[in-house]
Amino acid sequence: MTEPFVRVHPVDEGTSMVRLVALSDGIYAIAMTLLVIDVAVPAGLDDSAFHQALRNALPNLGAFALSFALTAGFWRDHRRILAGLTTGTVAVTRVTLLGLGLVALLPFPTALLAEYASQPDAAAVYAAAMAAIHTVHVILLLLTQHQVHQTASSPGARERRRFGAQLAVSVTIFVLSIPLAFVSTAAAMWFWVALVPAHHLLRRRRSAP
Repeated sequence: MTEPFVRVHPVDEGTSMVRLVALSDGIYAIAMTLLVIDVAVPAGLDDSAFHQALRNALPNLGAFALSFALTAGFWRDHRRILAGLTTGTVAVTRVTLLGLGLVALLPFPTALLAEYASQPDAAAVYAAAMAAIHTVHVILLLLTQHQVHQTASSPGARERRRFGAQLAVSVTIFVLSIPLAFVSTAAAMWFWVALVPAHHLLRRRRSAP
């Protein structure tokens, strides 16, 4: 009787979590790199055309900076959610992959926002993408809460609940900005700035005695 060509080993759940985190890091790195593709100025331009192309590149640069900052935050939140998780579940893996798929798609809404910032649909699609990723993180946080902190009253469990509230605020702001975009795209994008004071207030409340 011949030996099998490939020897099958049982899957180590701890190793699978390490691989899932490594996959996540790789996809975040690729997505963050692809964001810069649309930031370019054509070669061989004369002075006037060069300055015009440079001005035209500013919206792309702004959209890149915004998406890079948000994606970096998504990566940090994702690592924070999975920290302390030694074993994975099918649900955690599937939700993580869903979130990674949305992250990999981020260059599209970013390019859309850069090229068509005045169009309500572009701002709405961008806000929907951001809200969807934050929603995935909320679900992932809820799925892993009991695995990481089995005692609901522990300081770590309370901290994760406060973190969940912060993510929920982000979802709310981006969701509310979707209908606002069809009234005023500028107002919708300025509304995103509310993330900064909202998170600051939550952090101050968290650190209050």
